[in-house]
Amino acid sequence: MQKQLPDVPLRDSSTNWVAPLSSEVFGHQHQTWSCPFLARQLTLAIPIIAAILFFFVMSCLLQTSFTDPGILPRATVCEAAALEKQIDNTGSSTYRPPPRTREVMINGQMVKLKYCFTCKMFRPPRTSHCSVCDNCVERFDHHCPWVGNCVGRRNYRFFYAFILSLSFLTAFIFACVVTHLTLRSQGSNFLSTLKETPASVLELVICFFSIWSILGLSGFHTYLVASNLTTNEDIKGSWSSKRGGEASVNPYSHKSVVTNCCAVLCGPLPPSLIDRRGFVQPDTVLPSPVRSNEPTHGAKPDASMVGGYP
Repeated sequence: MQKQLPDVPLRDSSTNWVAPLSSEVFGHQHQTWSCPFLARQLTLAIPIIAAILFFFVMSCLLQTSFTDPGILPRATVCEAAALEKQIDNTGSSTYRPPPRTREVMINGQMVKLKYCFTCKMFRPPRTSHCSVCDNCVERFDHHCPWVGNCVGRRNYRFFYAFILSLSFLTAFIFACVVTHLTLRSQGSNFLSTLKETPASVLELVICFFSIWSILGLSGFHTYLVASNLTTNEDIKGSWSSKRGGEASVNPYSHKSVVTNCCAVLCGPLPPSLIDRRGFVQPDTVLPSPVRSNEPTHGAKPDASMVGGYP
């Protein structure tokens, strides 16, 4: 059955250009000021390594930004009506909204599936609705404003490669700048060297304050990859005691760090479910059925009718 195309939003231009532009300026500044001196004094391999790392970082950044993260098409009006009627199996004339959750068994662990009132479907396991993109995303990790896209099942490997390579690039530039200032200050005053190379000083300050956050982010996502977790699951404490109850076992973990890493980063890339050549049909509100004036005998109010969104 053909699905209604999701409303794929335009990228936030106020933040989407920040990451590539800052990386471009930073890399160009390093290649202009530090690399020529180090190539003459040490080896020509330094600017070559810096260029390779820079282009790899930019490639991963663009792949993360422009790859479909795993958006699920919304249910059509007919599909949504059929699902709600299927759930309302009491045979009464009343028309109730679907319950909030369903339960499925995954590797011996009960997992709740929430109903998305925006996309009009039960979300598959590990799927969450992004409030920024307004779409349900498979294996939703988080929405990254710096790349202007959600990070999900189809682009997480590119995001992880981006932050990991950015960590190596930042550490490499930091080491090169320190070496540059050390060599130039030999036989002269160190303060005068700083005055002669203000761009290198700026690079050193930027690297020093950014390397800690980048390394911390890389370490955090390395832990998530090794555990086969997502940022969304870790924050919510889905498989830990953060909710105040007993800790439950992660049903998606393969009980091996190597296997988890291969499953997250090296598995086959699923096809995109978005037809980018198609036309988005506007959302149609289902007409409210006629409710019975007389209450059903013995009927009790449904707790799932309280509130709007899961």
